[in-house]
Amino acid sequence: MSTRPIIIGVTGGSGSGKTSVSRAIYNHFPDHSIMMLEHDSYYKDQSHLSFEERLKTNYDHPFAFDTDLLITHLEKLLKYEAIEVPVYDYVNHTRSEATIVEEPKEVIILEGILILEDERLRDLMDIKIYVDTDDDIRIIRRIKRDMEERGRTLDSVIGQYLGVVKPMYHQFIEPTKRYSDIIVPEGGENHVAIDLIATKVATFLNHD
Repeated sequence: MSTRPIIIGVTGGSGSGKTSVSRAIYNHFPDHSIMMLEHDSYYKDQSHLSFEERLKTNYDHPFAFDTDLLITHLEKLLKYEAIEVPVYDYVNHTRSEATIVEEPKEVIILEGILILEDERLRDLMDIKIYVDTDDDIRIIRRIKRDMEERGRTLDSVIGQYLGVVKPMYHQFIEPTKRYSDIIVPEGGENHVAIDLIATKVATFLNHD
């Protein structure tokens, strides 16, 4: 391939709508070479720790991620080389033995809460998007998701949010807003912003 793939970073707090924005961009280009990659796939292997120690993992902290491996994989994708994406086992709180082979694509959408926190990652991105949604909307979405999809209790969701998610958001995630090229309020419902982003992506792809 004569042209370098482009990397679009999409970030924001938990429940901000970053996944909806990523999917909306992806769906704008159904006939093109495009892929989605999640930072969550790159949680560190914790097989060397006891199960009790793994339970203490703060998944909203930069140290939870194997960002070095993600950067290595992105550099391979930029050279049109296939990668093996790790699969995280959330039951055992460590990386599973399985991997998913991803072939290189023209457009890579990288999604995650902390993708703008590391300067090395930022330097690989062509477009950096921050999905900015009010705290109250994000906690409501998180409660709904975790209770309906993950069978959690209201008290456990609120406890985790107040104890870990909210403080980590204000310490590590919200400050990365200043590195973004585009700030999208309210996530996937902002169709104007998504259309503008899709137009910009199309210019990278040299499409009308």
